[in-house]
Amino acid sequence: MPELPEVESLRSFLTEKTVGHAIAGVEVSAFSALKTFDPPVDALAGLEISDVQRHGKFLDLDAQGVHLVFHLARAGWLRWSDDLPTTPLKPGRGPTAARVRLDDGSGFTLTEAGTQRKLAIHVVTDPAQVPQIASLGPDPLADDFSPQVLRQLLAAAGRAQLKGILRDQRQLAGVGNAYSDEILHAARLSPFKPASSLDEEEFDRLYEALQGELRQAVERSRGLAAKDLKGEKKSGLRVHGRTGQKCAVCGDTIAEVSFADSSLQYCPTCQTGGKPLADRRLSRLLK
Repeated sequence: MPELPEVESLRSFLTEKTVGHAIAGVEVSAFSALKTFDPPVDALAGLEISDVQRHGKFLDLDAQGVHLVFHLARAGWLRWSDDLPTTPLKPGRGPTAARVRLDDGSGFTLTEAGTQRKLAIHVVTDPAQVPQIASLGPDPLADDFSPQVLRQLLAAAGRAQLKGILRDQRQLAGVGNAYSDEILHAARLSPFKPASSLDEEEFDRLYEALQGELRQAVERSRGLAAKDLKGEKKSGLRVHGRTGQKCAVCGDTIAEVSFADSSLQYCPTCQTGGKPLADRRLSRLLK
């Protein structure tokens, strides 16, 4: 799933490619992806794109007050072309969910792999009309995201586990499964540590890791074409998706905790005092 650094890089990429151009047309072939009907998709035709914004993991193309907002979900992606095909899209065929064409023939397609169709497209006059955007927590890379903001967030979360807080978009906008693993590894904190149990040193490590890991990932992605972002993300991860490999910090073996539909990775030596965490799927079977 694209997370804050990749979506921020896509925002920068689309700003360079689309701002100042008019939208010639938008085709939607996966009708389940279109979550709104008023304004209609056709309302975007002929409007000039003035800005591209990011709201958490959502991208927002502002075309003279009509916003094309989309979320790539777990298996979605954006593919840019300087010369889009002119053949009309066929509904329900292949991975392509939508296509956005600009006035010079360039544009992009939104694709989604797999059988679970969760990519979401909205056409609205205000991004806050998208419920998931209206409920977003603070953005960790916003200028006003101070230590005090994080401190208040953790205090309100009480005994909730750090991993869940970092992933919850209502608590913190933009961080997902991969970067939450990276942040907690850099902060040397257990993913299951309760938010209210952090001492001052642990809190400082978490804030620094949250800022540092995301900013470094954004910087690594800067200037890359959309097609290169997935590979860059994977190459920059130290623990996520690296079960069984050696930790680059201490040399211990990266371990995993599996859930029903996801998993997390961590280093026992760096994060849990050498103690392995219980596998959640196995724990349920033993009850």
